[in-house]
Amino acid sequence: MQFVDTHCHIHFPDYELDPEEVMQAAAVDGVTRLLCVGCTLSDSKLAIEFAKRHDNIWATIGLHPHESSVYVHDDLALQQFRELAGKPKVVAIGETGLDYHYMHSSKADQEKLLRFQLDVAAEHKLPLIFHIREAFEDFWRIFDQYDCPRGVVHSFSSHRHDLDEIISRGLYVGLNGIITFTNSQEQLEAAKGIPLERLLLETDAPFLTPVPFRGTICQPKHVRVTAEFLSHLRGEPLKQLAAATTRNAQALLGI
Repeated sequence: MQFVDTHCHIHFPDYELDPEEVMQAAAVDGVTRLLCVGCTLSDSKLAIEFAKRHDNIWATIGLHPHESSVYVHDDLALQQFRELAGKPKVVAIGETGLDYHYMHSSKADQEKLLRFQLDVAAEHKLPLIFHIREAFEDFWRIFDQYDCPRGVVHSFSSHRHDLDEIISRGLYVGLNGIITFTNSQEQLEAAKGIPLERLLLETDAPFLTPVPFRGTICQPKHVRVTAEFLSHLRGEPLKQLAAATTRNAQALLGI
């Protein structure tokens, strides 16, 4: 069985483990392909360089909604970001979106930065990695003004209504370690209802370490732990789940 970690940050300079050892450990558990996701201009550049050095790693470039107030007023940075989209091994834009939980940036600035990245994705015909927290209503208002962007709602942790909205627009749904420790029955029921052909696995490493490894640094190898949990939750053979999610990563991201 092979698994794909479609969202990790092991290229971050402050990742506390040795990325090379982490990759080896992942391979032992069948996690053979990784997507390093950018959140700022600088770590998007790092993701590209990291991916270039490894055959089984790809990169995204993204400006996280938390960073919106920094970037929407920096034309030079936005131009540099746009130029990264054509670099080798860049397979998606994001993570981008709206986050109304922490509100590190205003709603207006978050919307401007999301629209900018939707435009870059359209220009380069790339899918998007969406981060949406407590902001689906505004997100759909923006999303629906564009011509059917492809992408994944990363770190899904909502209920069936939001899931139905996601699926109706042809997007994929990314699940990570949150699903192993949530207390929300609504969230568990929604995870059971994700069509297998729309499901992606991820870790968000170094964050959101799954049970039973809470309290340790999350690693790409933990994709398998989440997959095993979902196999039991959804009543699907692990081999079937692995094959389908790997196909989905290939279909959306080309990896």
